[in-house]
Amino acid sequence: MADVARVASVTHGDEVKMTIPGSELEIHETETPVEDDAVVSVAGRSPTQLAIARFRADKLSMISFVLTAFIIICAIAAPILVALGVLAPNEQHQNLLSADGVVPEGAFGGISWSHPFGVDPGLGRDLLARLMLAITSSLTIALTGTIITVVIGAILGIVAGFSGGFVDAVVGRIIDLTLSFPQTLMLLALSGPVVVMIRGDVSDFPGLGFFSNPDLANGAFVIVILAAFGWPPVARVVRGQVLSIREREFIEAARLLGASRRRLYFKEVLPNVWAPVLVYVTLLVPAYISAEAAFNFLGVGIKPPTPTLGNILADSVSYTSADPTYFFLPGALLALIVVVFNLVGDGARDALDPKSHR
Repeated sequence: MADVARVASVTHGDEVKMTIPGSELEIHETETPVEDDAVVSVAGRSPTQLAIARFRADKLSMISFVLTAFIIICAIAAPILVALGVLAPNEQHQNLLSADGVVPEGAFGGISWSHPFGVDPGLGRDLLARLMLAITSSLTIALTGTIITVVIGAILGIVAGFSGGFVDAVVGRIIDLTLSFPQTLMLLALSGPVVVMIRGDVSDFPGLGFFSNPDLANGAFVIVILAAFGWPPVARVVRGQVLSIREREFIEAARLLGASRRRLYFKEVLPNVWAPVLVYVTLLVPAYISAEAAFNFLGVGIKPPTPTLGNILADSVSYTSADPTYFFLPGALLALIVVVFNLVGDGARDALDPKSHR
């Protein structure tokens, strides 16, 4: 249709031309009926589904997630493979060492088809088997410490933020007091007495006899230190979230309906602060794995022959020149675990909070 239509008429023998804008012309269009089958239904998605979709769209986060899942599977499978005799982390192979009885024979720390990561100097134990079992030990300590940290921090943060007033002030001062303690000094000073107490007094309680094992006692001490000094940041984050949530309508409605404090804390408030808590979990795990390795350099933690990433790396420092492979592989594995866990945490944070981008 032309933008301008011309209409001609004859008046007293003269031709008169008029122009009418096309916008004033009536437009008749043929409506095509839409079949019912052609209607596309649009389904809404929950915030969780949207967060998962955003996480899956991030390729770096997905690659890190796959590597994290593989590391966790290795940690779960290692004790099973040791029990089945497939892995022998403490079996010595003196025949694989050189004439001096220290450095492994062959290039790159004695790497072969039988020992893909070589053997450790001095004893000739399979390094791959020891690293797999070390992942189990270090990841168990880190996950247990993370769970205890998050539980303590979330509960105290919810109580402080929701109650306010005197309770909030008391929890705040406890947080300040905890953060003021020198963690390293407390770690070194309490290591001996606390481990002895765990192996003696704690193991005497019914059902806790397994703490007489020195490895479990040392591991429990590391977990206690990590949790005791790690919960204040979690409590502060959760408290900040609760301060805004407690003023919302659904909280007032629950109060009017006579909901108890327990229900308000764990049924109304907690489900609305799980996102920052989840992010903290993914970021605390690699931090605690690194902390466990650092503690072993200070002589605190699980001792050999039980392998952890920390004590293997601490032992490998003595062979940096004689056997660089023995130093490089545990360090590279520790760095890989920390990096992929951190990337998963960053991806989870970006997926749950799309306003923040890397």
